Amino acid sequence: MDYKLQPVSGRSQLEMGALNGESVHELDDESPYSLEKETRKLRSPKIEHGSSSGNSQASINVMLRNVYKSIKIVVFSNKLNLLIPFGPIAIIVKKLNGGHAWVFFLSLLGITPLAERLGYATEQLAFFTGPTVGGLLNATFGNATELIISIYALKSGMVRVVQLSLLGSILSNMLLVLGCAFFCGGLVCHKEQRFTKETAVVNSGLLLMAVMGLLFPAVLHYTHTEVHSGQSELALSRFSSCIMLIAYAAYLFFQLKSHRNLYDALNEDGSPIEEGLNDDESAEISKWESIIWLFIMTTWISILSEYLVHAIEGTSIAWNLPLAFISVILLPIVGNAAEHASAIMFAMKDKLDISLGVAIGSSTQISMFGIPFSVVVGWMMGQRMDLDFRLFETATLFITVLVVAFMLQEGTSNYFKGLMLILCYLIVAASFFVHEDPSQGDDNQPKT
Repeated sequence: MDYKLQPVSGRSQLEMGALNGESVHELDDESPYSLEKETRKLRSPKIEHGSSSGNSQASINVMLRNVYKSIKIVVFSNKLNLLIPFGPIAIIVKKLNGGHAWVFFLSLLGITPLAERLGYATEQLAFFTGPTVGGLLNATFGNATELIISIYALKSGMVRVVQLSLLGSILSNMLLVLGCAFFCGGLVCHKEQRFTKETAVVNSGLLLMAVMGLLFPAVLHYTHTEVHSGQSELALSRFSSCIMLIAYAAYLFFQLKSHRNLYDALNEDGSPIEEGLNDDESAEISKWESIIWLFIMTTWISILSEYLVHAIEGTSIAWNLPLAFISVILLPIVGNAAEHASAIMFAMKDKLDISLGVAIGSSTQISMFGIPFSVVVGWMMGQRMDLDFRLFETATLFITVLVVAFMLQEGTSNYFKGLMLILCYLIVAASFFVHEDPSQGDDNQPKT
């Protein structure tokens, strides 16, 4: 039994020795790796923490560089921005009980570069939206200054200032902005420039419809044929405003959806320019940077507009200027700075369709959206805002629309057409300089 068990035990000892030997060798082979692996496990949280903090620091540095680059491009790349400090100075002068004329003048100077930069940010956004939507955005944000001023004026009960400033914006866009675009484009390109005639005809029709909406309340007022004196004119204005807003909504569908091909920019041979193949130009700032700058500029303009509106009447007395001249001529020139710069720039690059979309599109938007929108907002505020712009102002708008419609009917432009439009604007400006508005005291009357 012992003999039999001995080999077994010897064998088992040998096997155990072999096994123990294997395990020793394995442990000897694996132990450095295991120690290194364990060391890595212990160190890895620290390394990961260090790399994440490094990445976050790098992302912060990149973000700061982008912010600096964006501010440098938007704020410091244009000499006109030297006027921006006049905005805060206007607020300080107002707080120190300065004169209305100084507050008005400084606010006007402060708003001018902001309106131009608003147009620049919109142009940058247009690189990401295409020319059709870009032109619509340019017209919309270009009119933001006038609409903001109008809302503040309505809150202050200055209905006449709202009417005159919106009318002045239409006249300025149709005569001065479009005239300068035709004039500069004709001189730089040394040829007769072409644009899409069909779109110009559509816009001319909408402008004539707006004239009709303004004409009937004025005629009703001056012929004294109202069914309910003082009420029928207001009711007609509110009804017509709702119809004009519906017409403008249908126009947007026509422009952006059903007949979008009519609003594509054209080459010299008449073929549409494909989006993205326009030029060697590219956006200088990103889409979200453009949106943020639009928000900043619009907010700052709205702040200065409040000071500007409150100083208008005092400025009219201090400078001995008619309120109509300040509202129709001075305010729109500042408010249309964005459209003015954009329309001229595109015309000089032989992109007259975009210039027309900015100038005439802006006039169409103010007449078919801005004015009726102000009537509806005044209705909600309890202000007596109507479409009776008085006989002299309505006649001026009617003649202006006819002149511009004749200029656009051929689908071509040259520097002489531009010069004629500019000279027409000078006649309009002189007319309002010698025009005494008979209803300046109407704003002080009780509102119903």
